[in-house]
Amino acid sequence: MLENCLRTKIKKMKNLFSNFKGDAFGGITAGIVALPLALAFGVSSGLGPSAGLYGAIFLSFFVALFGGTNTQISGPTAPMTAVSMVIIAGIIGANNGDVAKALPLILGVFVFAGIIQVGLGLLGLGKYIKYIPYPVVSGFMTAIGVIILITQILPAVGYYPKEDIAYVQTFKGEAKDAILHRIIDDAEGEEILSIGHFEQSIEKSKKITEADIDKEAKSLAAKNASGVIGTFRVLPNALQHINWLELVLAASTIFIIFGFKKITTAIPSTLVALLVVSGVAFGFGLDYKSIQEIPSGLPIPNLEIFTKFSLTSFTPYIFSAIALALLGAIDSLLTSVVADSMTKTKHNPNKELIGQGIGNSIGAIFGGIPGAGATIRTVVNINSGGKTKLSGMISGLVLLVILLALSPVASKIPAAVLAGILVTVGIGVMDYKGLKAIPSLPREMKVGPFMLSSEVVIMVTVLLLSTFWNLVNAVGIGLIIASLIFMKRIGDVTASHSGVKTLKNEEGWKDEQNFPENLKEHVYIERVKGPLFFGSTSDFQQMSKQIPSSAKVVVLRMCRMPYMDQTGLYVIEETLVELTNAGVIVLMEGLLEQPRYMMERIKTIPNIIPKDHLFKDFDSCVDWMKNHIEELN
Repeated sequence: MLENCLRTKIKKMKNLFSNFKGDAFGGITAGIVALPLALAFGVSSGLGPSAGLYGAIFLSFFVALFGGTNTQISGPTAPMTAVSMVIIAGIIGANNGDVAKALPLILGVFVFAGIIQVGLGLLGLGKYIKYIPYPVVSGFMTAIGVIILITQILPAVGYYPKEDIAYVQTFKGEAKDAILHRIIDDAEGEEILSIGHFEQSIEKSKKITEADIDKEAKSLAAKNASGVIGTFRVLPNALQHINWLELVLAASTIFIIFGFKKITTAIPSTLVALLVVSGVAFGFGLDYKSIQEIPSGLPIPNLEIFTKFSLTSFTPYIFSAIALALLGAIDSLLTSVVADSMTKTKHNPNKELIGQGIGNSIGAIFGGIPGAGATIRTVVNINSGGKTKLSGMISGLVLLVILLALSPVASKIPAAVLAGILVTVGIGVMDYKGLKAIPSLPREMKVGPFMLSSEVVIMVTVLLLSTFWNLVNAVGIGLIIASLIFMKRIGDVTASHSGVKTLKNEEGWKDEQNFPENLKEHVYIERVKGPLFFGSTSDFQQMSKQIPSSAKVVVLRMCRMPYMDQTGLYVIEETLVELTNAGVIVLMEGLLEQPRYMMERIKTIPNIIPKDHLFKDFDSCVDWMKNHIEELN
């Protein structure tokens, strides 16, 4: 037993290092490609470049180690960063702009999202991710691109609301009120209020300094200018205060990224742009705004996630964590499919979710932003020779070496360069295939005097709600609309294929053609095709009402009804009760396993319809009616 276990371990180790040269080159190349994107996504998230770098390091290593796709390279991605940015901004805003105070809760939400992904994998739910409708994914991805493009306008033109003195001044009155309200709220939070508490509040209010007000005003100014709507609010100010140097740096970055691809794709154009533009800006001593300083040394776990955990504070963000986990699952498994098509292999979706969850949880503990499988980095890894899990692990180690050796140099990168990189990411992430299909999609849904495509309605709804309202809620609403439209369609299809007919003047199905003439007058057939669920029950009830009072026997042909939900079950029961109370004999033919199980569970069989009224085929049903001819006449 022990010997077999050791042999298995040795075999796995041999397989892991079977393609060392290719994996090393693939991992190094993918790590280099990941560097500028990790820094850019970190800045975009609001936690700084180090958060993006930490996320890339831990995700790449641990997802490769525990995941189910051998060639997958994981790290911060545009969709995950966009959702994270909303969560981060909300939590920071709830903590009065204090990032240090908000950080444990932010990272706690990210850890929980990772735990949810592990749970999805353990429950075997990875295979169900593919059922997310394409219009929802398309609208969401395009919205991500639009959000990134719009929110990068300000850093690309070198405008930072917190540094605009005139703009900050407009929030001073609001800042003073906010500080006073905070002091009052602290006093009200005491279990027992006394005169002393009020006196302390008065003393605290007297100690408010101009510096406190300035700090609060800057926080409010930044909050007011955040997101898409916030960008539009301050855009007139930004256009009046363009920093032309920053704009040139951003534009040069964009030009090199798109231009260098036409020369060669062997070297990542994003990395070339980062090195060239940053090198020129630093080498010539230009007066540019650099990114936040990246701490040198090994990342340190943030234990305040656990020591300062508060269920009351965490509860409002549970659904945000769930949405983040599901988005990461979708993002990763789509990349896994791409990897499969390139390597002719088959990934394990549940194991991949477990790996993603472990990577996101560990990364968050060390202060990293969450991520997912990154398509571009995975493709680069495969094209560079990566074939096993070792390539992803090497990619993470390469980023760790860069952090330890080059963090002081990386801290000199111009913020405008990362804004330019993100602009190209925003352009690339949009779903142009879905946008191009809009004019050609069939318009089958009538809204007032207009005929619209339901697919386009879903996609545009998700796009607009994601861009101007809330990413998480937009996806939920998109799924609800898609589900309702799908159920309506299935209900219509079921109704169009079902019917109730007398056999007097109706040819019917093939096995009904030799039906005895003396029975045709009083026997009615109700043919049910397709599932009977809450989207189609109204049509079933309508059909049942067509049965005339002269009917003596109703045959329910159920052989083409594979599924029945609880709504369908009770509608069937109600119909059977009405018919039997009216003295009609009800016979069921071809009742399949699932519907029969449902009817037996609530005793519809045999309490309402006896077992001897159930028939495997139509011929045996006819034989029963022949034998009971006297009862029918």
